[in-house]
Amino acid sequence: MFSLISPAWAQDGAATATGMLAQFLPLVLIFGVFYFLLIRPQQQRAKQHRALLAQIKRGDRVITAGGIIGTVARVKEGADEVEVDIAPNVRVSVLRGTISDVLKPMPANDSTKPTIDVSKS
Repeated sequence: MFSLISPAWAQDGAATATGMLAQFLPLVLIFGVFYFLLIRPQQQRAKQHRALLAQIKRGDRVITAGGIIGTVARVKEGADEVEVDIAPNVRVSVLRGTISDVLKPMPANDSTKPTIDVSKS
């Protein structure tokens, strides 16, 4: 019985450099995939959101993280607060970071509405 174990111990147990590289290569590849699919896009979205928050000005329609939609009444420079009108005579102060999006203004002309041709009926 001991004769089977001794040849296994007698084999060379030193790992070669290629063997160690082969062990770590899948981990490096998985980290690379995670970086390019998850981490980097999130960093780009955060950078765009910071730029969006820096460009907020009076009159912009914004939506907060809580779902409140309002119009920016006052931007306090040097502070992290923005005053938002959410209804007539109702003004709330929100943190700049809680603003999730700036809503695009509606176009002034009505040319984008589809028209119905009633002459064909």
